Amino acid sequence: MFSTQPTLSHEFWIEPQKYQVETEEPVIADLRNGQNFSGANQVFFARRTKRFDFTQGKQTKAYRGRMGDLPAFQLDSAQAGLLIISHETAPETLTYDTWEEFQTFIDLKGFPNATQLHQARGLPKQGFSETYTRHAKSLVAVGNGKGEDTLLGMETEFVAGANPYTDDIRSGMPVTLYYLGNPRPYAQFEVFERHPSGHVRVFTQSTDTGGKAFIPVQPSHTYLLDAVVLRPAPETEEPVWETLWASLTFATPQ
Repeated sequence: MFSTQPTLSHEFWIEPQKYQVETEEPVIADLRNGQNFSGANQVFFARRTKRFDFTQGKQTKAYRGRMGDLPAFQLDSAQAGLLIISHETAPETLTYDTWEEFQTFIDLKGFPNATQLHQARGLPKQGFSETYTRHAKSLVAVGNGKGEDTLLGMETEFVAGANPYTDDIRSGMPVTLYYLGNPRPYAQFEVFERHPSGHVRVFTQSTDTGGKAFIPVQPSHTYLLDAVVLRPAPETEEPVWETLWASLTFATPQ
């Protein structure tokens, strides 16, 4: 998350130690950065955090972490229901030393027009920079786990259209991808599906005209959804691009 090297094909997500807990149990979760749903735990730093919240029902509370906390999220207890953990990072900057690094990124994340846009803006093919922010959510069932996901007002975010712990999602997990408060149509995103053995399968999905998609899911798996917005940075010399990363994690019961 905090590297200045162009490794931003790396995902950032919230990883609960348990996706289903009893009401008297603590809710503990890590902030992680890595690839293929495997990565390093991140220490909590307030200056690198724009917001860190937890939501149940219609009530959202700011999470007050302590500097250096690892795991980053440690809630002693929560009331029964669906708990949404959300985290938004402060902006960080990276530099692309070569065009190949940027080309690899835009190919992977599905931005076929980025090369043309880059050239049309008269930008250099090496040594240019990008600002990036992360917008992560995770769904945890406390006790009965009842409740629903909701739009929390991040610049980009996934919203689950079903509760994976209480609803029948055998035909797929419905999600909507948002950008600036509106559904984001025709957007590619990646799905990371982790088997109980630890094996991870990765595949891509796309939203429809209404920003919605159905994710095929299997019982007893954990899932990470990851989507990126690429947009020109404000009219300054540097950086020249901005990326906004949305992630959502959840698990499926047996």
